[in-house]
Amino acid sequence: MKKNRIITIVLALIASISFVTCVDDADFTVPESLGNEENEAVNKIIDSISSGALQLKTIKQLKELYIIGDDPLEIVSDIVVKGYVISSDKNGNFYKEFYMQDESENPTAGIKVALNLSNSYNKFNIGREIYIRLKGLYVGETNSGDGNITIGGKISATDLTEIENVTTNQIPNHIYRTETTEEIVPKVIDFAGINETDIGTFVALENVFFDAKLAGKSYVDPIEDFDTQRKIQTCLGLGYDELLVETSSFSRFSNETLPENAGTIKAIVSKDYGGDLIVLVLNDTNDVTMIDERCTPLPAEEYSTILLSENFDNESGDIDVFNWINYREVGTKSWRSYTDTYSQSKAARMGSSSSGDESTVTWLITSGIDLDITSQEFLSFETSNSFGNGSELQALISTNFDGNENNINAANWSILPAKIVSNGENYKSWIHSTYIELSNYSGTAFIAFKYIGNGNVNFDGTYELDNIVINAKP
Repeated sequence: MKKNRIITIVLALIASISFVTCVDDADFTVPESLGNEENEAVNKIIDSISSGALQLKTIKQLKELYIIGDDPLEIVSDIVVKGYVISSDKNGNFYKEFYMQDESENPTAGIKVALNLSNSYNKFNIGREIYIRLKGLYVGETNSGDGNITIGGKISATDLTEIENVTTNQIPNHIYRTETTEEIVPKVIDFAGINETDIGTFVALENVFFDAKLAGKSYVDPIEDFDTQRKIQTCLGLGYDELLVETSSFSRFSNETLPENAGTIKAIVSKDYGGDLIVLVLNDTNDVTMIDERCTPLPAEEYSTILLSENFDNESGDIDVFNWINYREVGTKSWRSYTDTYSQSKAARMGSSSSGDESTVTWLITSGIDLDITSQEFLSFETSNSFGNGSELQALISTNFDGNENNINAANWSILPAKIVSNGENYKSWIHSTYIELSNYSGTAFIAFKYIGNGNVNFDGTYELDNIVINAKP
């Protein structure tokens, strides 16, 4: 009897191995093959989508149905979402959850799925194509306000603003696997450009390293009961830019020593428990390849020439810095001075809340900066927000603008690769832009901060701007 059982298991493994493709060497487990009943169920879902009986939504469209911080949204329509699993709980860094994204390569959106299932990595293996029938499920947050939009099975009995796992009984009626397992190709992303839209996707960051102060330490601090956040950095201009790698104390690699060199890290983008910070979460340390030399930022003392410096401390009411432009292209709102409650310093603020305007476009443009008198220039600034949502703030540069507000749209403006506070960031946080090199530009340049929003409560978030500096090398 025992011999027959072993033979059966081996045959099942051989039968299923032909369609296994793992994201990397971190997950060698052969996923469960589908039985006839499960195959029939998922084919029925696909046929219903083709016939129009069920409507297929993208992950991005699904996430747009929910506003962060609101009460959970029950899905009452016959809609389905499709995705590819990108996380694995095999090594204990995920628990009763998995993340999926809309494409196996170059995804545009991802989402967390909370489910009452441990060791789900075999059933919902990395790369597995799945369909989720959403009617009767909920979209919300497992920790209200954490900014990590999640599919769940019911409203929490102890907190009506939160959702709980898809139950064991719900799983077979809502989450359907296909026979397809794709290779998940990490999206290579610029360190400074990572933001809320990347949450739930699998990314790769290059030329990064753990903070030198962490040399000899492990992924998890031995005194922590739950999660530990370790700082990773990269060189950008005159300083370091930083992100956090978050690791569970229950992970199998919690005691592994952090690498001391530089290289690439592949991880799922998520939020910390309180929703204040973007964090990276590993499937396995095989996704950390750091064998290169660490970079060193440019020495700040060599960039002592200040071409521009503005902290708005002398402003009151509408921003009126000498030779700057505060221009309302559309709408009635202008950039104004305000005092930040937490830092007790002044800054510029722009938002279209309660404006009643159908559209808002407002520019704050610096005076002209001569880039020909120095050899290398770096722009930096800080941004924050208040009740951020669908509004947008851009940092732009033009070298053919003539300084006349009537000709703003006649000039050529390029978006600068600055890190700007994202809509889901904690409103107390000030985010440094990193140092944006301007050496590829010449002549007289103008820097613009362009706000785009409207009076709709979903698109009227407020942005704050402060400490704008251009450092240069003589």
